[in-house]
Amino acid sequence: MTAQEVRLCGLLLQEHFGEMVEKVGTHLLKSGAQNLRMILHETGISLDLLKKSLCVLVQHGACVFSSGRKGPGSPTEYRTSCDRILRILRYPRYIYTAKTLYGDTGELIIEELLQRGHMTMSSTVKTVADRLTQNMEDGRSMDYNDVSNSFSNLVETHFLQRCPPPPRAGPKESATPAPHPVPGTPTPLISTALPTAESFPDCYKVPHVTLTGRGKRPLSSEDVDDQRNSKKAKMDSETHGDEGICWQVNFERFHLHFRDQAIISAVANKLDQTSSEIVRTMLRMSEVTTSPSATCTKPLSANEIFRSLPTNYNIARPILDQYLTLLVDDPMEFVGKAGESGGGMYVVNMHRALANLARATLESVVQERFGSRSARIFRLLLRKRHLEQKQVEDFAMIPAKEAKDMLYSLLSQNLVQLQEVPKTPDYAPSRTFYLYTVNQLPTARMLLQNCYKTVANLIERRLYESKESKRLLEKSQRIEAILASLQASGAEPEQLTEVEEMITAPEKQQLDALRLHINKLDSAENQVDETIFLIESYVNSTKTTS
Repeated sequence: MTAQEVRLCGLLLQEHFGEMVEKVGTHLLKSGAQNLRMILHETGISLDLLKKSLCVLVQHGACVFSSGRKGPGSPTEYRTSCDRILRILRYPRYIYTAKTLYGDTGELIIEELLQRGHMTMSSTVKTVADRLTQNMEDGRSMDYNDVSNSFSNLVETHFLQRCPPPPRAGPKESATPAPHPVPGTPTPLISTALPTAESFPDCYKVPHVTLTGRGKRPLSSEDVDDQRNSKKAKMDSETHGDEGICWQVNFERFHLHFRDQAIISAVANKLDQTSSEIVRTMLRMSEVTTSPSATCTKPLSANEIFRSLPTNYNIARPILDQYLTLLVDDPMEFVGKAGESGGGMYVVNMHRALANLARATLESVVQERFGSRSARIFRLLLRKRHLEQKQVEDFAMIPAKEAKDMLYSLLSQNLVQLQEVPKTPDYAPSRTFYLYTVNQLPTARMLLQNCYKTVANLIERRLYESKESKRLLEKSQRIEAILASLQASGAEPEQLTEVEEMITAPEKQQLDALRLHINKLDSAENQVDETIFLIESYVNSTKTTS
């Protein structure tokens, strides 16, 4: 964990949960696993606020607790997950993907679970149905069964999963005392692995929920019965059938979808839409049979691919064979051939695809920062691996002085490395080869840290802009609330115009400029996060292959 990651995690926690949660989370990131007494002593926060902050982190999956490292009877220890906190940055992308795949209902289900950490199915269905009913015309409402079906579809496709059972920690777990260790024998190690939902068999099993009814509007005429309805809801909650079964968003399944979409988009840009549809079909067929960490999909025969293609793609079998041959022969190596049976066995090379996407990202960064000629040198070193300065000048067809300046600029930014190969043991400069090279993996890790730093700077700038114009933003929100209440009560147009004129023309211009600037910063955060996801996927794929 680097300083840039800790800084970005602190900003995300502060923006979403407040300063107290940010202080506790950042402390645990820097200090590692600690018990409650140690956290209380080192942070100086009151016990009540500390417990509430830890509850917020645990509720959202950013903090886990387990028995102490000294064995049974030792105080419970808490530790935070940097990767889980960084996923807050990707929340808008998760919500947009759910909307694209499952409509407004799926979008609101994912949004509610992300906002609250984890919820039961019955409470999620009720909340989403009520929110959808608010946006419907008068007299219409959302049926609970429709929301339940969308929830079940998200579980079937593994976008939602049950929360793992909480670990049992502390000395009150067992009535029988633990046996004393024999002197001289090593103490057994306590497992510090984070609990995963896939570790128990029912993580994707939807319980039978007895939930009937329709969504309700909060601004109804039955204000008198609000308390009665809330009491009835509490009583009825005991009969839903899913008590104690909480659900959470399966981020890894979303990441697999993002990875597949990136590969499909790259194939479409490199070749054509038909080739990308063939790759999409292969990825869809291998979703269930292929492990998320596998370097390539399970082999698929050409006959299976032909039968699984969408019906609107009228591709003849010989044309499909030509497309598959074209994909196999492409230098990007997205698709490989694994055999000849069944008309040919084909696989999608996940690791090679991610490596090529990361390589294209590195080349794009070099081109934007140092120009097209430097990018030409960078691509040349990636292809040729090791070259002397004279060879770089000749192959790249760049004058010696310019090539030297560009190489030194890339070298100073650690985008290019210099390797010494001596002819003699004394490393005399006259008898040493100086070879320039590019190590893609370390360079990708360095770019990843730069991306973390960039996102942190964007968040700080956005928070600063909002703080500087806090008075104007609060005034605008007050006026919008007044207008909404007047429109709901059927006010006359003259009254609405009078309220709108409470903001002067210069203030409107300043407000429009501020909103435009904040929207640009938000868009930049999402774009940088796409780069972060590609590089993270590539770095993680190298861990599984090594």
